[in-house]
Amino acid sequence: MKNKDDSSAIHAIAFDFDGVLAESVEVKTRAYALLFNEEKEEAVSQFVDYHIKNGGISRFEKIKAFYRDILQRPLSDNCFQELVQRFSRLVVDEVVAAPWVEGAREFLVQNKKQYKLFIVSGTPEDELNEIVRRREMEHFFDAVRGSPKDKGTLLQEIMEEYSLRPDKMVFVGDAETDWQAAHNLKIPFLWRCVPEQIPPLAGYKGPRLSSLKDLELNLKEQISSQC
Repeated sequence: MKNKDDSSAIHAIAFDFDGVLAESVEVKTRAYALLFNEEKEEAVSQFVDYHIKNGGISRFEKIKAFYRDILQRPLSDNCFQELVQRFSRLVVDEVVAAPWVEGAREFLVQNKKQYKLFIVSGTPEDELNEIVRRREMEHFFDAVRGSPKDKGTLLQEIMEEYSLRPDKMVFVGDAETDWQAAHNLKIPFLWRCVPEQIPPLAGYKGPRLSSLKDLELNLKEQISSQC
């Protein structure tokens, strides 16, 4: 662990999961299209576009938004729960098998003893823990946190539970909601993005990480302008 007397040290790193640790974003996109394949093609296309533009929001909110804003029809509790369960069945095995984001596993292996490490994801927490366990990566992390709580709440709880100051953490994410959660809590943020991920995050001035190969170098740069 970093020397806590080092005023410039980062003590903890929180990672989103899909698109940051695992290349699993496309798994979720395909699953949403399959989940609603009995709806009109135009409605499904609108929803997939909404999903892509709102990465980081939980499936609970996305499914409700599909019915409320696109289909514009009621969604019963029973139907909602069935859709959530079907989506989980569609994605879990594929996410477990998804490749690592380049450099992610190597960083965790090399830095497990240097930082407190966390996962903060929009995936339901029980499912997320199953995925992490089946990928044999649980030993890297001090805590694994997921929905239904939003990422801002999860980050706040981690800071309180582990007595962490926001300026001593970094959140590595790939979505607007990740950036906003970090920004609102004054936690420095690093953006893992892919070339087609345009436009950039609103207000984000830090580096774009196409992989996590150079994460250690980026952590050494205090991006004071972000917070």
